Parts: sequence; C-alpha cells; structure tokens
Amino acid sequence: MIGRRGLCGKFMEEELLRLQKEASNDLAALKDPKELEIFRVRYLGRKSEFTGLMRKLGQVAPEDRPRLGKLANDIKEDLDNQFNIRKQELEEAALTGKGSKVSLDLSLPGRAYPFGKLHPVTQIMEEICTIFEGMGFGVAEGPDVETDFYNFEALNIPKHHPARDMHDTFYINESLLLRTHTSPMQARIMENREPPLRMIAPGKVYRCDSDITHTPMFHQVEGFLVDRKVSFADLRGILGVFIARMFDDRTAMRARPSFFPFTEPSAEIDIACVICRGKGCRVCKQTGWLEILGAGMIDPEVFRQVGYDPEEFSGFAFGLGVERIAMLKYGINDIRLYYENDLRFLSQF
Repeated sequence: MIGRRGLCGKFMEEELLRLQKEASNDLAALKDPKELEIFRVRYLGRKSEFTGLMRKLGQVAPEDRPRLGKLANDIKEDLDNQFNIRKQELEEAALTGKGSKVSLDLSLPGRAYPFGKLHPVTQIMEEICTIFEGMGFGVAEGPDVETDFYNFEALNIPKHHPARDMHDTFYINESLLLRTHTSPMQARIMENREPPLRMIAPGKVYRCDSDITHTPMFHQVEGFLVDRKVSFADLRGILGVFIARMFDDRTAMRARPSFFPFTEPSAEIDIACVICRGKGCRVCKQTGWLEILGAGMIDPEVFRQVGYDPEEFSGFAFGLGVERIAMLKYGINDIRLYYENDLRFLSQF
C-alpha cells in the first residue's frame, strides 16, 4: 500500500513475512533435485519477487527502513540456509535411492576410466637414463636446432668430409641444421667443463631417411667419459653393465672394428640375438648377432677442438638409438609403428 509518504512500512513487513512462509512451504514440498533450480530462480534470483520487494525499501518511511532492511536480510539468510539444507537432503535421497523408483546398489564396482601411459620410446629412454645414472653419469640436454660447427666440425667432420654423406641432413641455412645426432653435446659440455666428465645426452635427432627401420625423426642417447688413463676396456665394461641391465646378464656382447670421424679406434657393438640366443634366426639373419650401438675412443682432434690436452686426457664415447633398443627388447619389426598412434599397439606397453 502506497500513501502520500510512500510505501507503508506495515504492508512491506506483511509482504516479506508472507513471502518467507510461502517459500518455506514450497521448499518443503520439493521432491526432485531438478526442481531446486526453479525454486531458486523464483524466490532467490535477480528477478524474483523477494528481490523486487528489496528494491522498494527506498519507498518506505525513513524511520522504518532500518527495521525492514534488517528483517529482509534475516529472511534472505533464512531462505538461503533452508535452500542449502533441502538441496543436500534431496541429493542424498537421490544417491541412496530413497524417494526414487530406481534404487542404487552401492556394492557394484565403479566405472573404470583408462589412464594414459608413457609411450614405449619414452619408457625405454627413461630406462636407459636410469641405468647410466646408476653408474654415475650425469644427464644433459641440448638444442634440436644445432650449428654446423657443433654438429660436424667440432667432432672432426670438416666441410666436404665424406662422413657428412652418411647423415642425410636437414639444413635450415648454411650454418644451421636439425641435429643429426646428440654427439654435439660432447663439444658443448667439454668446452665449458674440466675433466673428469661422465655424461649422457638423450634427445631427438633428424635425418632424411624413412623405411621400416628408419624414420626422419628418432631418439638417441650419446654418452661419453673423459679422464686420465681411460681405456677401451673401460668402455667395454660400462657397455657390458648396460646390456646386462637393459636385457639380462646372459646377453653376450662383441665389438667389431668400424669407423667414426670423432672416435679412434671405433667399433660397432653387437649383442647375441635376443630372439634365438645366438643360435641363428630370421631376425639376426642367421648370424646370431644384432648390432646395437656405435662406440670408440674419443679422437685426439676432438680434444684439441675444446682445449683439452690429448696427451693428458683420454676418453670414450658411444651412441645408441632408443627405437633400436626398444625394437630388440619388445620384438618389434617395424619402427613406423611407434609413430602411427594406433592405440592397439601402444596399449601393449
């Protein structure tokens, strides 16, 4: 009721109390949690009748405003509390099946959601790093985009050297390229640190090559050790421990003479075929052996490039392909399976 002095305080008070009682009754009558939102919009929303009454407080007599304002706030707080309590009651009733024709059997097992797993290449990479870290090697990572100097020249592969043809390089310009191996980390680490050094460098490498045993991008782990009086026997010992831990201690190892520009002498390291145990099969082409990595003693010229005295220091280096190790360990015959994102294949690991 609006008089000459504005809205009657008594009328406002009666309307607020009426609305409180009506809302309380409607709230108690709710049976379905879905009806809660309808109630909230009707009685507590921005366009509700209660909000409309609150906006009219400015029309009542000034002496009535404090009392009616407090009453309105108390009613609003009471309705909010009732709403939250009723909401919890209805949700619990729905969960336990009370008040619903459909019962819920809490003894049934829950729905299992699949969890992501590490890619098999990542698993093998981490296993390789763990094995070498257990032997005291540190881990260092370098840039995928490398300079020609670190990728080739610092490793005793000058321009026009025939060994560059072995790498099938992705060049960005004359001085930048996608690294063809992780060996550049040898020079990067040695030029900034003094011996003794014992490091591995895992990471992606890139070459223009693609077939069942090669991909344009693959993973390598480069390792090297530099100290005084390091011998080829030390290299064989380290690699022997690695092979025993990666495969098993029954896996035999042999070294065949080879050539790498940054090691002298150089060797290819073979292991007894993990399929036939050296007896000869299709996988090892009846030889009983499988090539696993390349290694050798660091060439004195590489030491000179980084300021080491080759008369005082010696060391060895090795490089292994992570996908190659994974193929041997898991019996995979096509490297492209790693990158086709077929969940039937990946979920096996």
